[in-house]
Amino acid sequence: MKDPHTVIVKPHITERTASFSYGDPRIREEKDLVRKYTFIVARDATKIEIKAAIEAIYNAGKKKGERIEVQKVNTITMHGKTRRVRARHSQFPIQGKRPDTKKAIVTLLPGQQLEDYGV
Repeated sequence: MKDPHTVIVKPHITERTASFSYGDPRIREEKDLVRKYTFIVARDATKIEIKAAIEAIYNAGKKKGERIEVQKVNTITMHGKTRRVRARHSQFPIQGKRPDTKKAIVTLLPGQQLEDYGV
């Protein structure tokens, strides 16, 4: 089993992912809110490893009633963009490529939330 901190690289926080973490605004009851969180993960990480890593990181030192449980994990491989590296006015510009990354959208059970996600 991999170390959870090598599987989860960092949280991916944008306006859209922050709105996912608040849940659906049409649901009034706090216990019925389904929250989704987005993370940048290792490119070779599987959904099972991501689920185990999230639960291990956020459940460390918590009592049984306070633990979170991951309901579902969706993954997206983001392909790196091709770009020019240097020599703007040169006859032969050199092409470079940004690295590929992998994102995971983690859905928690209804009524649960991550306390220190960063939002």
